[in-house]
Parts: sequence; structure tokens; C-alpha cells
Amino acid sequence: MMANDDDTLLIGLVSISDRASQGVYADQGIPALEAWFKSALATPWRTITRLIPDERSIIESTLCDVVDNEGCHLVLTTGGTGPALRDVTPEATLAVADRVMPGFGEQMRQISLRFVPTAILSRQVAVIRKGSLIINLPGQPKSIKETLEGLKGPEGESLVPGIFAAVPYCIDLIGGPYIETHDEVCKAFRPKSAIRPKTQS
Repeated sequence: MMANDDDTLLIGLVSISDRASQGVYADQGIPALEAWFKSALATPWRTITRLIPDERSIIESTLCDVVDNEGCHLVLTTGGTGPALRDVTPEATLAVADRVMPGFGEQMRQISLRFVPTAILSRQVAVIRKGSLIINLPGQPKSIKETLEGLKGPEGESLVPGIFAAVPYCIDLIGGPYIETHDEVCKAFRPKSAIRPKTQS
């Protein structure tokens, strides 16, 4: 299937780690993402999760599965985006892409550079496959939150926009469900012509 029958946002969460997938330690990426979505999303959503090793063929087949068979509108990966030899998530993501969305990777590095100079070593990419947006995220929960949400000042004002602000409109454009967010966590940006009246919760 390629879409839900209703307007529920279907999110694929793919955590990529040799050791976590072997049970050496607990995966932190998927719980961090689910906690963030619980605070950020105002519309119905559910997740499909996968915990897999840093193997390019497995990453590629998993991304294809959650898009082509599970019908995810949005897929987020964590882990495997650095320069180490085992870090092959970007290559696998690009291999299954129909189109590349370079702005997401550029902004993720801009956000992370506010904290660590080694952010320039990140090779995170984002792509579109069929009707799904696939984004590579960092592996650490703190970095995941910063990347999605952006940086806020002491009064809650936005200093650097997080990447998720652009995700709902991107999902609109590729035929997915209309996503609303809690503005205090992450305000979705759309052109005025694309904004629908707020639904009552």
C-alpha cells in the first residue's frame, strides 16, 4: 500500500546501529523520536519501527520496505552518517531515491555547527522516494531534538529554524496527509495559500 485510508501520518523510524541491533546496548534513537513526535504533532500519527545493523543492503531494503510496502509518508533514520567506513546510511538512502532534497542536509549541519565543529563531518541527506520523504538524522537524542526543533532563545523565540518546520509542506506537495504541529514546539511553515483552518482538538 502507498497510503493510509484515513489522514493518519505514518512515520517510519529506522535506527541503524550494529551494536544496538545486536542487543549490546539499548537503542536511543527510536524512543527519542517517538517522544518528540508526541510533543510536537497535533494531528493523528503512528510509527513503524526498524532496528537494523550498518549494512548498506539491509538499509536499502528496509527503506524500500517501509515506503513501498508499509506506505510510510515520512521516514526518519538515525545513525551511520559520519565518515567512518561502517557509516553507509547516506549511500543507502541515495541509492533508493527518486529525487534528492539537499536543503535538509545543509540546514541540519548549520544547526549542529552551533554546538560542535565536527558537525561538518556529517553526511546526512534527505530524499523523496515515491510519495515518501526520507531524512537521515543524527543518532544522539539531544541532537535529534535540536535538528528537528531548531534553536530557541530565552523567550522561546526561534534563533535557527529546525528542519521539521518545512516537513509538513513538503509532505503536502508529494501527496501526503495534512500535518499540524504544536507551535510552541515546532511551528510548521506553509505559504498562506496552503494553510487550512486549524482543527479543533
